[in-house]
Amino acid sequence: MSVQPTERPATLPTALLGALTLGTAAALSWIAYSRFFINHHYPLPSALEAERRTFVSPTAGLLSYYRALPRDSNSHRPLVLIHSVNAAASAYEMRPIFEHYRGTRPIYALDLPGFGFSERSDRRYTPQLFSAAIADLLRTQIRTDQPVDIVALSLGCEFAAQVALDLPERVHALALISPTGLAGRRANSIQQAQRRGASEWLYRTFSFPLWSQALYDLLATRASIRFFLKQSFEGAPDEGLIAYAYATSHRRGARYAPLHFISGKLFSADILERVYLRLRVPTLAIYDQDAFTRFDALPSLLAQNACWRAVQIAPTRGLPHFERMAEVAQALDEFWA
Repeated sequence: MSVQPTERPATLPTALLGALTLGTAAALSWIAYSRFFINHHYPLPSALEAERRTFVSPTAGLLSYYRALPRDSNSHRPLVLIHSVNAAASAYEMRPIFEHYRGTRPIYALDLPGFGFSERSDRRYTPQLFSAAIADLLRTQIRTDQPVDIVALSLGCEFAAQVALDLPERVHALALISPTGLAGRRANSIQQAQRRGASEWLYRTFSFPLWSQALYDLLATRASIRFFLKQSFEGAPDEGLIAYAYATSHRRGARYAPLHFISGKLFSADILERVYLRLRVPTLAIYDQDAFTRFDALPSLLAQNACWRAVQIAPTRGLPHFERMAEVAQALDEFWA
C-alpha cells in the first residue's frame, strides 16, 4: 500500500502575497481619496492680526510678511520673527512673541518660501533660498538705519544664522529658540539624510507624482498634526496652532517645501562649523527638551564662541513661547538690554 505525499500549502508566500495585495489596494485607495475628496483649496486666514504685505524677491519669488508698527516706530529697533520649517509650518508659530511685543517696537514676521501666503511653486527648496528670503526682507522691506533683532525657531534658526553671518551690519542680535544643528552625532534620521547623501533619492521617492500629494496628505491629517505637535508641548498643544497648521497644509502647492524638509534637504550638515562657530553678533539659544532635535554640541559651542549664551527654560519641549512666554520674554529682554 503506497502512501501519497501530502501537498502542503505555501502558507508563507500566500500570506505575503495577500498582505502585499491589501497594502497595494489600501495605498491606491488613499491616493484616489487624496486626489478626489481632500480639499486642497482650504480657506486660509491671516496667521497674525496685523497688516500683511508682499514683495518680490529676485531669488525667492513672491514673499509675504506681517507687520505691526508702533506710533514712534523710527525710535525703536525692529524685531524680525522667523518660523520653523516642517510639514505644516507658518508664521502662527511665532504668534505669542508677536503679540507680546506688539506696540512696543516694529515687528515683522515672514512667511518663508513655500509656506503661508508666500510663493508655493514646484521648485527646488534649499537652505540658500530660505536665507535669501530673509536677507531680502531685511534689505528691501525694513527701512531703518538700525540693525534688527531676529528671533527664529527650530530649523529657521539655521537660515537666520546664515543671514547674520553674511550681513552682520544688518543684524544687531540673534535669538534662536530650539535651534537645529546642535545635535552632533546624535542627529535624527531626517537631519542625517543630507550628511549621508540620502536626501536626493529620498526626495525623488517622496515627490514621485503618483503619490506625492497623497503622502503629504497623510502627514497633514488633523490626527497627524496633533500627534506631532503634542510632542512639542509639555501640556496640551495649542488648539489655534493645530487649526492653522491644518488650514495652511491644505492649500495648493502646500506639499512642495515640506517634501524637501522630510527628505533632509533643508538641513545643513556643516551649520555648526561653517556658521554657528563663526557668528560675531550676540546670539542667544533658548532651549530645553525637544523631541525632534538635541543640543549636545551647545556646551562646546558656548566655550568656543564668546558671542553665544544660552538659557534653559524648563520644562518645555520645543515651543517654550507657547507655554512659558513670560520666561521667554524675560530671557529676551535681558539679552537685548
